[in-house]
This record gives sequence, C-alpha cells and structure tokens, in this order.
Amino acid sequence: MGKKVIINILRLIILVLLQAGLFKNIGYYNIASPYPYILFLLLLPIGISNFTLYLIAFAYGLIIDAFYDSIGLHAAACICLMAFRIFFHNITLDVEFKKSFITPSITQLGFKWFISYIAIGTFIHHLALFLIEAFSFKNILYTLMGSLISSVFSILVILLITLLTYRKKSYVNG
Repeated sequence: MGKKVIINILRLIILVLLQAGLFKNIGYYNIASPYPYILFLLLLPIGISNFTLYLIAFAYGLIIDAFYDSIGLHAAACICLMAFRIFFHNITLDVEFKKSFITPSITQLGFKWFISYIAIGTFIHHLALFLIEAFSFKNILYTLMGSLISSVFSILVILLITLLTYRKKSYVNG
C-alpha cells in the first residue's frame, strides 16, 4: 500500500508539472488545449472511498486552478470527473475489483474497458470545464466544439503517456 501512495504522489507531481509547464502553453487557435493532468484522477486505485476521491479531486483541481489563475473551474470539473468515475466503476466492474486497490490500467482491465473509461471521462471533464468557463449557452456550439477537440487532443496525449509507461503482466510459472 505504501508503494502505491508513493507512486501516486510522484504521478501527481509529474502531471502537475507537465500541465503547468508544458501543456498550459500548447493550444490550437484558442479552441483546443490538452488537459492530461486528469490521468492522475483516472488512475487512482479503485478501492478508495468516495468521500476520499472527492476530497482528492477537489484539492487536485485547486492546485491546477492555482496555475491557471482560475477560481474553482478545474476543481469543479474534477468533481464531475469523480462522479463519472464512481458511476462507471459501479456499472462496469465486478465486486472483487471494487474492493481491491488495483490501479485501473490496460493490463488489469483490458484495452476496450480502459479506452472507453479514458475517452468518456475525458469528455465529461472537458465538457464540464468548458461549460463552467463559458457559463452561458449563448455560444453552445463553440463550447461543444472546443470541448470535443480538446478531449480528442487530451485523449491522444493520455494514451501516449499510458503507452510510454505501459508494463506487461509478468507471469511466474509455478
């Protein structure tokens, strides 16, 4: 358990630094920006209590808000992402997975499950972020287009990060 805490703290630090130092400055005509920092929230161990997930998401969102000079935008979007995560895990995972503290990954749960989890979660986060930022339905098509393009951009970056850090299962013949 201590090893997972250290890995998640390192993941948090690395993703915050990448988001604040690199991805904050990358954009496509002020429409699309990647937000791969959400990978930290998506890869938290499955067995964590809901209350703890919401606290982590809120605090993590506030850390990102500090770098973006936004007041609670990312925190609110991270809370929406945690609501999706809890719902998605409840409808797609078996009871033994829900009680374990495994990290959701391609290795543990399969590529189809992982890609749908990442894609839907990223789109929900980005949609919440862009809708809260716009705080109006006046330019809803522009908002939807921005969240869709940013989601695709973020999903590609998240998959690249995931594939670069991918580890195959190791089997021990006994």
